[in-house]
Amino acid sequence: MPKYRKNVAFILRRPPGEILVCERWGVSGAWQFPQGGVKSGESLGEAITREVREELNLEPNSYHIVQNKGPYRYLFPPGIKKKEYDGQEQEYYLADLITPSAKIRFTGKKPEFQALRWLLPNEFQLEWLPPMKREVYKQVFRDFFGIALDDIPLRVSD
Repeated sequence: MPKYRKNVAFILRRPPGEILVCERWGVSGAWQFPQGGVKSGESLGEAITREVREELNLEPNSYHIVQNKGPYRYLFPPGIKKKEYDGQEQEYYLADLITPSAKIRFTGKKPEFQALRWLLPNEFQLEWLPPMKREVYKQVFRDFFGIALDDIPLRVSD
């Protein structure tokens, strides 16, 4: 039986319905939602607040959580473990940005992201993700936006 690490993921939305995606540090073209592990003794709500603060430098008063869904699970590639875990079990949070002037900044000694972009949900490309995360993203986009990512045509360039 696989062992899953508890994890939270954050979808930030702003008018007119654009969502934030971030490019992984050192991996050009790898765009995803901010996410992070839940620490021992920490609730999912505490974890999402901490992760958003750590990864985006946003305080809870700058966004409003609209809904959360999960768990969604994925396994790491065969033969790969992270600590003692075989994969991640994620709770996704959709939040609206309520402070448009809030500055998103990647902070910390070793930021996880190098760039950000806002796009409409139907502009997201599965190819930006490693294969292990694609099924989860397909389900997340169906659940939160009613979109089938498989039906979105590939773009020639970013």
